[in-house]
Amino acid sequence: MALKWTDSLEIALALIDAHPDQDPLKMRFTDLHAWVLALDEFDDDPNASNEAILEAILQCWLDEMD
Repeated sequence: MALKWTDSLEIALALIDAHPDQDPLKMRFTDLHAWVLALDEFDDDPNASNEAILEAILQCWLDEMD
């Protein structure tokens, strides 16, 4: 399944699997952006993200940790 920027929850789950020891509260958006692009399943325009999209991914990540 190809992930797009709009797949916030699926991206967050993939990042949790890829970086299980990472604290998302300590993430910089630049690092988060790079990690999303590095996901094998990710297939979208790297320049199509924005702060709101990255915040949504981060929020899903935090929600899944609870």
